[in-house]
Amino acid sequence: MKQGRLAWLKHLVLLPLAGLFAFPFYWLLVMSTGRTSDIFGSPPRLIPGTEFFANLGRLLESVNFLQAFANSAVVSISATLLTVAVAALSGFVFATFRFPGRNWLFGILLATMTLPTGVMLVPTLQIYVDLGWINTYLPLLVPGAASAFGIFWMRQAARESVQYEVIEAARVDGASFLRVFWHVGLPALRPAIAGFTVFQFMWNWNEYLWPLLVLNDSNLYTLPVALQQLNGSYGTSDYPVVMVATLLATIPLIVLFLLFRRQVMSSVNSGAVKG
Repeated sequence: MKQGRLAWLKHLVLLPLAGLFAFPFYWLLVMSTGRTSDIFGSPPRLIPGTEFFANLGRLLESVNFLQAFANSAVVSISATLLTVAVAALSGFVFATFRFPGRNWLFGILLATMTLPTGVMLVPTLQIYVDLGWINTYLPLLVPGAASAFGIFWMRQAARESVQYEVIEAARVDGASFLRVFWHVGLPALRPAIAGFTVFQFMWNWNEYLWPLLVLNDSNLYTLPVALQQLNGSYGTSDYPVVMVATLLATIPLIVLFLLFRRQVMSSVNSGAVKG
């Protein structure tokens, strides 16, 4: 009986909090279906309007939204798959293979996480200018392939879930490194991989500064860079159009999280980032 009362109490506390966190998304929907006068009206409008498709039409006339959406999808998926693959393999090696200098190398890797982005921005950009990679997607894929945080995440997950004795037994049976990783490491790392994949995709999807610097062709723009064009001169904007664009750009992230929410929670609860 006491447990039932505690469950009801938890729901009474959590439901208002859930509504509070969900309200910004509802407000985004309301603003995307109204007019600018509705947004700045007093009292503010709290019921969705009927102008969504009109606002959507103006959005498609203002920027090449569909092309930018497709560009972001290609870049985000490619960069995420590359980063997750490198992180999983590297983290598995750091956790399960003993080699000279392993701890020193891992310490140097973690030290790179302390470097501010602004410090590395100019020299990194100059490197890609010299390589002739500007106005291509290579700078969006190569720098993030070796993610220090991702390697740390996978290393911690491997230390918690992979048994070293199983790896030794596989080696005795003559299994290669890739076969050991595929049959022993990968099944154990699946929750961590799922969680990191979601976080990494969200990061790549929302990345704005780096694509802005390396992409000059509007046909190559990713979604955040393309949507920046909706800002008018002197800071004026067609706010309902901006809200429609923001709503459509947010939907893939919401869908991705809903599809993999169990894996994400399992990854966090399994102690993937525990020391």
